[in-house]
Amino acid sequence: MTLTAKQLVRPEIAGIKAYHVANASGLIKLDAMENPYALPDALRAELGQCLADVAINRYPDPHGGGLKDELKAAFDIPAAASVLLGNGSDEIITLIAQALARPGAVMLALEPSFVMYRMNALFSGLQYVGVPLNADFSLDLPALLAAIASHQPAVVFLSYPNNPTGPQFAREQVLAVLDAAPGLVVVDEAYQAFASDSLMDLAGSRPNLLVMRTLSKLGLAGLRLGYAAGCAEWIDELDKVRPPYNINVLTQAAARFALRHLAVFMQQAQTLRDERQRLLQALRQYRALTVFASQANFVTIRVPDAAELFAFLKKNGILIKNLHGSHPLLDNCLRLTVGSPDENTAVLAALAGYFA
Repeated sequence: MTLTAKQLVRPEIAGIKAYHVANASGLIKLDAMENPYALPDALRAELGQCLADVAINRYPDPHGGGLKDELKAAFDIPAAASVLLGNGSDEIITLIAQALARPGAVMLALEPSFVMYRMNALFSGLQYVGVPLNADFSLDLPALLAAIASHQPAVVFLSYPNNPTGPQFAREQVLAVLDAAPGLVVVDEAYQAFASDSLMDLAGSRPNLLVMRTLSKLGLAGLRLGYAAGCAEWIDELDKVRPPYNINVLTQAAARFALRHLAVFMQQAQTLRDERQRLLQALRQYRALTVFASQANFVTIRVPDAAELFAFLKKNGILIKNLHGSHPLLDNCLRLTVGSPDENTAVLAALAGYFA
């Protein structure tokens, strides 16, 4: 008798749903923290020629073709740090989980935070421990340190700033975690372009620190390029579980092109920071809303009825993220990506109509 997929697949995998990506066709897409700007016209022809010259008949350089050094120069990664490239930071999370999945090993992360930490613990067979944030989404440092002492995790993930809540924890709190953790501490700086602080200056000098970033939020989400910087001892071990050709030739070429024009993307990030402030100020005028501080390119709010407002905005052509039901602390919460000025104006106009 042939067994079915449900009979053969691990029960913990069979019992979950695949990661859902909403269909945004015809909608203002503000659900996935993407940069809203297309590549400027002046750069499109140059990128096209750059990609036309790529030898797509050959396997990519397994070491990134010089991209690691260019990332180090562009983003002030310390000389002492080694760099690992990933197919998005998602792949780097997977590599870390795979490398550390000894029997009984623990992954520890904050809750709510990026769902792929917990999912990768499940996929790789790590024991997962979530430590709740405070009700205002600030870090409960005593609880986190107590959990570290109790569970002795192989790895701690800290989203900095935190997704999906928005705040950036105090640097001193992260340093306290680094001092207390017996294993690796991954500081996920996916939203660093919009934040006021970074731990990258310590990469390569703190033995248990790995700083992880992505180019996605800068306007390059389609390239799927993430990177991590840390001590060579950690990078060398993680590199052993990395697929040898994980960064394709088109991504390598396009990323190098983007780094040559980094000023364009950084200016877009500045515009989005300005727009974030405009959104925060406007949203705080509504007494019915609880508006949480944000150091990312999104704003999280608590509303009287998340399902109702989500449906209202979608009916008005705007897709955001409904966080209600994903964690008890996110009760009636919605997350709005900071879009272009016109997109944000459309959101605010829709909200004015909703609360009229």
